[in-house]
Amino acid sequence: MLPEIKKILYTTDLSPNAGYVLRYAINSAKKHDAKLIVLHVLEELPRTAKVLVESYIEDETLEKIRKDKFAFAKDRILKRIQELCKKELKIEGESEKIFDSIQLVEGYPADEILSKSVQFNCDAIIMGTHGKGFLKYPYFGSTSKKVLRRTRKPVFIIPLPEGETDITFHDK
Repeated sequence: MLPEIKKILYTTDLSPNAGYVLRYAINSAKKHDAKLIVLHVLEELPRTAKVLVESYIEDETLEKIRKDKFAFAKDRILKRIQELCKKELKIEGESEKIFDSIQLVEGYPADEILSKSVQFNCDAIIMGTHGKGFLKYPYFGSTSKKVLRRTRKPVFIIPLPEGETDITFHDK
């Protein structure tokens, strides 16, 4: 017998086509009567860059920038969820049944995805990929590849389409 899926970790990079992956996450949550935990990781600067920035910018200014970055990301996620729920969930108030929480963390994406999937006892992970790195793989970006190699949970990798879709977000 297959294990039940009751909690799904949906990860987003907030790219314009990330709604395409969110559609899969909502559909999976509905089919399994599961809760979605939305995760966005604000990537840390490499140590050398961080030291350089800190030598020119005061701590208070850096903290304000960090807080603004988190607020901006959370606002974008909430707007996207509302927009997509209007399209996907025809019944008003159904989004409360699906979405458990929104998590914004700072760190290295693969590490944080793996950590949060364990912390929140998720049964599956849904993420997009588009291979932005120097060495492009046909389907996997470096973050999705690292997650796949290190997790023991089911991972659904949704390739992001090029160009616009019917749920491309124009909220930059």
